[in-house]
Amino acid sequence: MTANEDRDYNLVEGAFQDLLNSIEYKTEEADNQLITRAFQLAKDAHKGVHRKSGEPYITHPIAVAQIVATEIGLGPSSIATALMHDVVEDSDYTLEDIENMFNPNIARLIDGLTKISGVVSMESSMQLENYRKMLLTISDDVRVILIKLADRLHNMRTMQGMPAHKQLKIASETLFIYAPLAHRLGLFRIKTELEDISLKYTEPEMFEDLSNKMEELVNRDFEYLNKFTRTISGELKKAGLKFEVKKRTKSIFSIRRKMRNQQVTFDEVYDKYAIRIILDSKLANEKSDCWKAYSVVTENYSPNPNRLRDWISSPKSNGYESLHSTVMGPEGHWVEVQIRTKRMDDIAENGFAAHWKYKEDSSGSNQLDSWLRRIREFLDNPDNDSEDFIDSFKMNLFSSEIFVFTPRGEMVTLPKGATALDFAFDVHSEVGAHCLGTKVNGKLVPLSSPLKSGDQIEVLTSMKQEPKEDWLSFVKTGKAKQRIRQSLKKEKQLITGQGQMTLERKLKVLKLKSTHSNIQKLVNYFGLKNPDELFYKVGLGVIDNKKLREYARETAGLVNYFKRRIVKSSYAKQKPLSNEAKKDLMLVFGTDEHEMEYTLAKCCNPIPGDRVFGFVTTAEGLKVHRDDCPNAVLLQSRFANRTLKAKWIDKKGTFATINLLIEGMDRMGLVNDVTKVISSELSLNIKAISFAVDDGLFTGQVTIEVADKVALTDTITNIKQLEGISTVSRVGKFD
Repeated sequence: MTANEDRDYNLVEGAFQDLLNSIEYKTEEADNQLITRAFQLAKDAHKGVHRKSGEPYITHPIAVAQIVATEIGLGPSSIATALMHDVVEDSDYTLEDIENMFNPNIARLIDGLTKISGVVSMESSMQLENYRKMLLTISDDVRVILIKLADRLHNMRTMQGMPAHKQLKIASETLFIYAPLAHRLGLFRIKTELEDISLKYTEPEMFEDLSNKMEELVNRDFEYLNKFTRTISGELKKAGLKFEVKKRTKSIFSIRRKMRNQQVTFDEVYDKYAIRIILDSKLANEKSDCWKAYSVVTENYSPNPNRLRDWISSPKSNGYESLHSTVMGPEGHWVEVQIRTKRMDDIAENGFAAHWKYKEDSSGSNQLDSWLRRIREFLDNPDNDSEDFIDSFKMNLFSSEIFVFTPRGEMVTLPKGATALDFAFDVHSEVGAHCLGTKVNGKLVPLSSPLKSGDQIEVLTSMKQEPKEDWLSFVKTGKAKQRIRQSLKKEKQLITGQGQMTLERKLKVLKLKSTHSNIQKLVNYFGLKNPDELFYKVGLGVIDNKKLREYARETAGLVNYFKRRIVKSSYAKQKPLSNEAKKDLMLVFGTDEHEMEYTLAKCCNPIPGDRVFGFVTTAEGLKVHRDDCPNAVLLQSRFANRTLKAKWIDKKGTFATINLLIEGMDRMGLVNDVTKVISSELSLNIKAISFAVDDGLFTGQVTIEVADKVALTDTITNIKQLEGISTVSRVGKFD
């Protein structure tokens, strides 16, 4: 064994022994044997593989298992799964091998983790549809995401040596997906660490500045916190309470978020300190002891009445229970005080993992099951697109909650901002669909009325009522939007089918065939997106007999005009057509030739007739580039999935603005000749013009409006024929 191999062996064995030592108090011999077998298999699967840091790869699964065991608090099966989470993906071992060597539960967990790994890799960006698939896996067994969170946490802790662009991408993805999930599952300590590390890479200068300021704050004011806690501790002892007091400062990320959201400086964030009082109480006395401690705190320090948060009477849906109050401490500093029991603190630190060990007597796990069931309901519906899913799920991840009641007094948890109609859909899809009105606290209110915690809602229904399109403008929950869209889609499909039959009948009367070509011409004529939209508007009566007759009358003139355009060789001696008669080129995209909203790229400034393609940008929508654009190779090779086939077709159109650079030998009357060719002979509009002469050499810059490439070619050809002109070239833009 070489020195390096000997070093690696000691590193791996030492790390695994540390893992076993850390769980010694809560595992039996059979558990240790299971975990050891998982370690041996993982070590064999990753043999000879090293991380970019140079350590043996097996150190990563061991570290993930350590987080799963000690920081999240899961049991032996989850620890064994964490050790083997990359085995199926990175080696020849199969799920069948895992199932045969261990058990179906571990195999199922590894299958879920492998699916997520294929969806969210360190090398590829998270896509909306992939996010949907990941959550579908989570809803089968929440331990999958708990282990994945441990995996992400270790990767975040150890990505110092990665290239900066990868650090930025992974950190951004963590803020978008994993930190909110950790928060939703009650893993607040892990959520805070993920956020702080992410900020370190997304805003490094801000992170360093805030880190230094927080360090100065702790060094300067820690004695202040000691003084505060000494006073509180003495009073709590007098009240006969058993407790522990922990002191801390706010996380760097939460400070940064407050500065951004409230548009304040660091010094203006007033509750940078937090004191946590953890009571040793029996289950039956928890609430009374917490309120007793609250009374002790507020008798000694004045509370901010707007900052009381009672999550003991109404726990968060992720199981979080605590009393929060902000009080004015000595020397005029605000201090946030959190009051909870040991059981509540265990849930706050370890989230639903704390419930997992005692699921049969955990009310919190019921809330988790309910949340996961809602995910499953939404994901299983094939009509929901990815954008819908992201919008609704992100709301459930990020928004705070309200607690409202049915007429029978049953509590319902909804996102903050939810309306009376959201409540109706939450009760049942059919109740929401036929909701005629709502009473809140006994008074009739509009369906769009936002609800507040404590409201009691009664829903009035009628079988004649059906979902309306304007409902989508004010409902907030995914369930409500999903059900409304389903109903509207069915109604639209019915009207579209009727409209297609009606259109075929009316075209027959007008002596027109309902061919695919004619239908597409009708779509273009009425400025619609696709044939279905045409059929729908016919079904609604928006496109009636009068409009169809107008189309039929114009058809003959349209055909004759296209014929004239084909035989026309030059714009030079053509009289300009009237605005009504102009038929120019428009762009359609994709194999189905859909009309879409787009802008022309400034780097190559395409005009009608150019060979072009569409590119979907992240910030500015669809951009159109020429095939010979300088950026074309880069866009079509690296981002092929975001490019669209584009094609020009005849339609009423607009002029394109083109820049021409004209060079040659200066002579008397040259400028006049150039403008005469453009304005008089070609009848084109000049938008800007400038000329310069340097030592006998002439340079002109002209911006003109042309209808298409034929006009541009004629313009360039005619100018080149002028005496003294050497080159005429089209440029993207002038400096």
